[in-house]
Amino acid sequence: MPVFRRSVADTWRATLVWTLALTAALLLYLPLYPSMNSADMRNLIEGLPPELVQALGYAEMFSGPGYVQATFFGLLGFVFITVAAVSWGSTAVAGAEESGQLELVLSHGVGRVQLVLESALGLFTRLLWFAVFTTGLITILNRPSELGLEPGKLMAGEAAWLGLGYLSGSLSLTVGALTGRRSLAVGAGAAGAAYGYVLNALANQDTDLAWLRDISPYSWAYRNAPLTEGIDVPGLALVAAAGAVFTTVAALALRRRDILG
Repeated sequence: MPVFRRSVADTWRATLVWTLALTAALLLYLPLYPSMNSADMRNLIEGLPPELVQALGYAEMFSGPGYVQATFFGLLGFVFITVAAVSWGSTAVAGAEESGQLELVLSHGVGRVQLVLESALGLFTRLLWFAVFTTGLITILNRPSELGLEPGKLMAGEAAWLGLGYLSGSLSLTVGALTGRRSLAVGAGAAGAAYGYVLNALANQDTDLAWLRDISPYSWAYRNAPLTEGIDVPGLALVAAAGAVFTTVAALALRRRDILG
């Protein structure tokens, strides 16, 4: 699996930087929970516009699981994993094509479908590392920070977070395979993540817009609060299926497209 090995090996520095960023975010936010869960903070949140509270998911942040979801998995952690996934997904095909590396790789007997599938596996593996690492760090911080997270439900939250990250990355991979342009691949992945987040926020503000959750990948992953309720099989299955569809389309698109001009 030469493409897989190369994709992981060549990005170890970026993977390390993102791991340090995730570490910093968790160490910054999670130990603050005991002080955040106070009467003064409750009064502050209650003084905010209800629409803003609902959009950001702050309504549940006075429980340990709700706090972790609102501050990390649903916001900063979501941004971090999305940016990393979109960057790697857009580079895998479109970035390689723009730099001339793609033709060189294909000339050495690597098939186009093989290249896409191994690139996707490399993307998933790096994001899986993020999930494994953050699971360990959150577990270490769980008791000192008084979060009250249950191991099984934490893994459910990590699975949803991982699925959303890969979904954005696979969308970038697909657009890159279709167009060969990294800028379009980056824009598509970022727009897809923003689309899901915004629809979920709108649905939280108005019951008449609750149907928007049905077309929001962010809602598929987080609608049933995995850190509180545990794994949501239908929602996670939708996220996984969408990622698989994008990966398949990327493989078929690169197989059919003329990259030699």
